[in-house]
Amino acid sequence: MEPFVYALLILTSIVGLTFIVERGLALRWRRVVPPAVEAAVQSCQTPADVPMLRRVCQQHHSPMSRLLLLAAGHLDWPKADTIDALQTRARHEVTRLERGLVVLEIIVGIAPLLGLVGTIAGMMTLFGNIGQTGLTEVSRLAKGIAFILNATLMGLLIAIPSLIFWSYYSKKVETFAVEMETLCDEFIRRQYRETPPPPATPAPRRPGMK
Repeated sequence: MEPFVYALLILTSIVGLTFIVERGLALRWRRVVPPAVEAAVQSCQTPADVPMLRRVCQQHHSPMSRLLLLAAGHLDWPKADTIDALQTRARHEVTRLERGLVVLEIIVGIAPLLGLVGTIAGMMTLFGNIGQTGLTEVSRLAKGIAFILNATLMGLLIAIPSLIFWSYYSKKVETFAVEMETLCDEFIRRQYRETPPPPATPAPRRPGMK
């Protein structure tokens, strides 16, 4: 039982480290909201600037670029319909950014439990042997207990970094979501800028009226 638990703990640590590194690379600012795309949004003031924004987004593949390309491709739609389509795609992009975080969350929960299972299984084996052979050396018992507690320690050492990075990455995804929403809202607001109504012309006077 104990070797199996230790093998699961090692596998859990490998999986956790893999997702920590993978999410760290995927959630870099320049991969989600490239500075060039952000600058292009700031420069896109009129519909005539939209082709320039399209070119920049196509050159820098990112979640932000995909949202802006979707919005730019639906500017002939009513504003409300474009916003609805953009919100649907934004939820999809945020879900992609959160991919892998659920694995870290699971590891935070199961790693200490696996360590506890390993400790309990080791204690049962140790005390079972003592019941058969008798307690002859106290130092040997102490060494056995110390060795068994390594499983609990391993579980905690796996769970603590996973919890730290899960919290950090979750907050980072929230920050990205707010930034993407702000830039898309700014782009939509500029492209659907309302034109003032033409001034009313006075009604023609009838002949004879003063």
